[in-house]
Amino acid sequence: MKQYHLITFCLIILLGCEVSTEKKENINQISKVQNLEINFQLPDLDGNIHHSSEWQGKAKLINFWATWCAPCREEMPSLDLLQSDKRLSNLKVFPINVGKEDIFKSKVFFKELNIKNLNIYFDPTVDLANKFSLRGLPTTILINKKGQEFARIIGYVDFNDQKFINWLKNFN
Repeated sequence: MKQYHLITFCLIILLGCEVSTEKKENINQISKVQNLEINFQLPDLDGNIHHSSEWQGKAKLINFWATWCAPCREEMPSLDLLQSDKRLSNLKVFPINVGKEDIFKSKVFFKELNIKNLNIYFDPTVDLANKFSLRGLPTTILINKKGQEFARIIGYVDFNDQKFINWLKNFN
C-alpha cells in the first residue's frame, strides 16, 4: 500500500511540473492567488538595478521566459503589443529572462522577433522565479496597483486576445 501512495505522489509531482505548450483560452488559464504584497528588483541590459517601487501605482505584468522556450518565443510579440496598448497605459510589463543566458542571446531573441516596446530584464540567480514558485515557462504574474499578486498564467498566452485585454482593464 505504501508503494502505491509513493507512485501516486511521484506521478502527481511529475505531471504537476510539466510545461504547458498547448494553446488555451487565456481567461481559462488564469489562476487566482493570495493577495500578498510583491516587491522585487531586477537588472536590465545595462546592469542597472530597477526596483518595483519605481512603478508604484501601476499594475505590473511579469513574464518569465527564456530564449530556448518555444511557447515564450511564440507569445513574446503579443506581449510586446500589449505594452504599447493605449487602453492599458497604467500597465508596466516586465519580461524577465530566467534562462541564465548571456545578454547577447537575449538581444538577438528580441531582434529576431522585432520586439520594440519591451525592455529586457534578468533574474540571473533565479531568486525572483523561486520567490514566485514557478512551475514552468512561460509564466505570467499579474500584480495590482497596490503591489499584490492577483493572478498568474502558466503556459502560452495570446496577450492580444480581446477577452484577456477586457479582463485586464479591470485591474489597470
